[in-house]
Formats: sequence, structure tokens, C-alpha cells
Amino acid sequence: MILLAFALVAAACSSDDGGGETTTTEAMETTTTEAMETTTTEAVETTTTTEASLEKPYGGEAINGADQYPATFNGFINDNTVVSDLGNLWACGTQEISGHTLELIPEVVTELPSVANGGLVVNDDGTMTVKYTIRDEAVWADGTPISGDDYQFTLDSIMGTELAIKTTYEDIVDTVVGDKTFEYTLSAPTLQAELLFGELLPKHAVEGTDLTEDWNESRWVTCGPFAFDSASTGEFVTAVRNDNYWKTDEETGQQLPFLDKVTFKFIAETESLINAFKARELDMIQPPPSSELIETLQGLEPEGAVVEVLSGPVWEHVNFQYGDKRFERNEFSCTENLAFRQAVAYTINRNTLTDEILAGQVEPLDSHVAAFAPGLSGDNWSVYQADPAKAGELFAQALEETGKECTAVFSTTSNNDARVKMSELFVGMFEEAGIPYENQLEDSTLFFGETLDVGLWDIGEWAWGSAPGMAGLVVIHDLFDGAQAPPVGQNYYNWGAEANGGYADEHTARFTAIRDEMNATVDSDVIIPLIAEAEAILADQLVFLPLYTRLVTAAVWGDEIGGFK
Repeated sequence: MILLAFALVAAACSSDDGGGETTTTEAMETTTTEAMETTTTEAVETTTTTEASLEKPYGGEAINGADQYPATFNGFINDNTVVSDLGNLWACGTQEISGHTLELIPEVVTELPSVANGGLVVNDDGTMTVKYTIRDEAVWADGTPISGDDYQFTLDSIMGTELAIKTTYEDIVDTVVGDKTFEYTLSAPTLQAELLFGELLPKHAVEGTDLTEDWNESRWVTCGPFAFDSASTGEFVTAVRNDNYWKTDEETGQQLPFLDKVTFKFIAETESLINAFKARELDMIQPPPSSELIETLQGLEPEGAVVEVLSGPVWEHVNFQYGDKRFERNEFSCTENLAFRQAVAYTINRNTLTDEILAGQVEPLDSHVAAFAPGLSGDNWSVYQADPAKAGELFAQALEETGKECTAVFSTTSNNDARVKMSELFVGMFEEAGIPYENQLEDSTLFFGETLDVGLWDIGEWAWGSAPGMAGLVVIHDLFDGAQAPPVGQNYYNWGAEANGGYADEHTARFTAIRDEMNATVDSDVIIPLIAEAEAILADQLVFLPLYTRLVTAAVWGDEIGGFK
């Protein structure tokens, strides 16, 4: 029985409706390599002492099913989901993602730099210095120590390309290199520093090659738990144990990884992927989630399948347009009125949506913060529980306050089954509350093009993606900053954007000030209360209504894979 921890982490950035899905982050997905273990059923059953129960024998192969063969193995060129998954086998860098907490944790460094530990220093001249101390035991698979030279070489290699990743590093103005240290200075403080150097290049193996041309079908020497072994285009990729991997199991102190080999088998069609899993040709799969597919996989549980269904990092939300263009969609739009927005919030039964669309597998989302850092969320939207009577009262109040014949016109993508179903459920909900309602759905190409760019909707719905670490949580607030409306930024809602007809008041002004304060510091002790205040404003003013996070689904054969997460 192979015991494997497999983390279902971070954000999706591609549309499931064939159109340009709006997200804030690149796709990221990780495997928790620290806990990759192999054991046998017999050993677990016959163990009688505490010491023996912690011993985990080595060996075994895990076969993972995936649907898309990578166009490259080079994560500097492409870091989509499958490239990221494979990179977690053999790459290493400053930080990785914990499969249990979803937080950034140190990988080749002794600790992640922060203001508190002196690793982040804001200098008197307005620059910021970041300091890394590399673990003494961190080595490449050939035994060469990982050093500050590798950091410098990684930076030089990135700056020598025209890849998009280069822009992230262009603000580095100075570096200091040591055998087991590396520090760099940025032109200004930024939390984006916590995501830099997520993958390192071995200078001794890559120097003299072309980073963008020479490493698409093979890999440089590894520093992760596994090393690239072989591949057949469109069919499989195998990786074998890195005998010089320096990390150990927290319980036993044994060197990781425990497995001999991990194989990715690629099957493009979802039905064929499921059939291969049913036939036990695959030990584990993570297929595109749907309520029907979940039911199919759960139907295999009596045969030994273990099915994991989790809330993912992509979160859906109903939102309101505040700019003048909304009147071209709905001449009776009243989204500027708080009572009207509250009426909509009390009309929408989010529990019904999760039950009908996601088979009750997730709870409604009570804060956008929860999609990034659940521990920091105040769940401020939890007060908006469906109440048709209250919705009707608030709607009457909105009619009186605006002096208009307020109506609700809902727009989203017509080629996304979940959103179409949502729009159909809304018809009955708004009817019960007594609010005039109309669906005006569009093809995703149009919705994520002209409609979104110019604010040509009344009430809308789409998804954003979250990312680990504090940086992503800070950046998401740009989306509601009046100074970040198109074409400058991505505040498509135009809340606080007076130039586009969006109203501004003391709440929008304070929110913009909070956003500026968050972007002017790297001190989490300062940022966390600002995030709490921002969440309270967004919920109290009902700038948008969080709905739910999309599902992430995976399954393993429990008699082959244990400790699955």
C-alpha cells in the first residue's frame, strides 16, 4: 500500500466555459512531497510499539492520471497546471505551498524573510532589501551545494530573456552573493517579493545553454524529491527518487521521498480518464469537477476508492455595475442604491445554489478573504441569509429612495452550464421576493470582452482566482479601488470611479486609502487589520456578494494510496 499525501491547492486560470475567464493569478497546484510515504498494510496491522509504527519502508510507484501533456517541462516558460504539477516533483526554490495549511513555507531557505525576522528591511532611501539564508543541507541531485551563485545565475538568466516572468524581477537594483546567502534590493517595498525565486536554476548545469530553447523536452539536474527519468510525448512522464534530497519525514526523521517512482499518464478525454481509473490502470486522478462526476466517483467507494472533494481557490460572486454604461443594459438600474443591493442579497439563496449546482459539496462563501486566507476572514457576508420578505421590504425602500421603477437584469456567460443553471434558479427567487427580474446571458467571448471592459451590465457574475501568501490577498483589493478602473486597472465594477460614472463617497474614499496603505508596507502586522477593515466596508456596502468556491475533486484507490489529501 503506497502512502502518499497529495495536495489539492491553489488557483485555476482557465475558463471552463470556453471563454476568457477572469482571474488574478496563474494556475498553481502542488504536491506535498514531504509526506510522500510508502508502507504496507501488513506492517501497519502488526505494529505493536510506538517506535515501530513510525517506521515507513521505502519503495513503490504512484501512477497519476492527467488530461494534458505539457508543451514544455520548463516552468520558466510555462507554469500552467500540469507543468506546475510536474515541477513539484523535481523543482525547488525559496518557498513552496503547504498541502495542509495552503500557506507559503520555506524550501531551500531556513526561513521566509519577514519584517519580524529581519529578512525584509525597508531602507531609508525607500528601497527594500530581502535576505535569504540557504539551508546547509540543501544540495542538487548530483551533490553540488545550492548556493547564492545559483540565485544570482537564476536572476541573470531571467533578465536575459524576453519572457513575461522577467517583469517581476526588473525592480531588483542590487544583489549580494554568498556561499549560503543571497540578498537583493528592490527599488520599492512590495509584498510580491514573497513570490520571487520560486524555482532555482543550477548554475553548474545550465550555464552556457539557452534557457528558452534547450530545456523543453528534458530537465536540468533536480533539487526536488524526484528526478526526471523518461517521457513519451502525449503518453507519460516518469520521475524517480532523488537519492540526495535533503528533506526528512517529520515523524520518523527518515529521508524523503519514500516512493521509488511517480508516473504521470496522460488521457485527454475525461470519460476515458475515469474508465482508466475504474480499471485500476491509474492510482489517482484529479479530473475536472462536476456534480455528476463526483457522484460517479463516489459510486466506486464500496470498491475501495477514496474521493476527496474540496473547496478550490476560484471563487464566484454576484456583483453590481456602478458606472453609467449599465443604463444601456437596464434603463431602470438601481444598483447605486444600497437598499436595492441589500434586497438582491437577501433574495439570492446561496444554500440553494450550492445544493443545486455543486451537489451540496461546499458551503456558501461568506468572504472573499476566505478564498485566500481562511484564518483572516471575518465572514462578514454571513448576515445575508435568504429572506424573501426582508428582500421585498428593502426593494420597496429602494423604490422610495430612488423614485424609479427599479428592476434587476442579470448577465453572465451563456456557455457555462453552472451559470446558466444559476440564472434559471434566480428567476424563482426574484419572483418570490417581488423584484422584477430578467436574464440577459451572453457568449463568454462577448461577456469577457466588450461587456466587462466597458461596464455594460447591471448585475453580473463571474469568478476570480486566489493565490497563496499575503501578496495575492493584498492585490485582490485593487479590483475595488476607484483609482484602478479600466483602462488603468481591473475595477470593472467602477465602484468609486467617478470618471466612469461610478459614485464616490466616504466609504469609497476610505477603501482607496486602505488599499494605498496595504501597498505601502510589507509588515503583516500592519496589513492584517487593514484587510479586516476593507472586508467590513465591502460587506457593509454590499459592493458584491460572494457565492461559493469552485470544487476541486480527486480520487485514489485506498488499498494502493494512503494518507491522501
